[in-house]
Amino acid sequence: MRAPADAPEIRSVVVEREMPFPPARIWRALTQPHLIAEWLLQSDFAPVVGRDFKFTQEWGVIDCRVTEVEPERSLAYTWAAFGLESTVTWTLTPTGQGTLLRMEQVGFRRDQEEAFRGARAAWTGYLGQLEGVVARG
Repeated sequence: MRAPADAPEIRSVVVEREMPFPPARIWRALTQPHLIAEWLLQSDFAPVVGRDFKFTQEWGVIDCRVTEVEPERSLAYTWAAFGLESTVTWTLTPTGQGTLLRMEQVGFRRDQEEAFRGARAAWTGYLGQLEGVVARG
């Protein structure tokens, strides 16, 4: 069944990167607040389903809630700020060379083009920074 023509199209930003590290090392950087602060934002994150937390920066606050935790495999949380209601999902898949890390942020409406383009650019940079944090061990 197709959505009505006037229904808002919901888009996703997807960024994938293969990293030469085991899932456990990447998982640490995704779930420990002091490491998250090195590659993303300050937070009071804890990997507990249902837990509310915030990402903070001088420009504002992102309200979040953990929705899925499967250690070393997947992590998801809501991401609400500046009119954007979205969900960020991380998936870790072991490979012969390390781990394929996939980040998907879903929830961008057609009228949120600036946020969509900004997120696409930002997440690419964040994953690069994440890889640097993981490489340092």
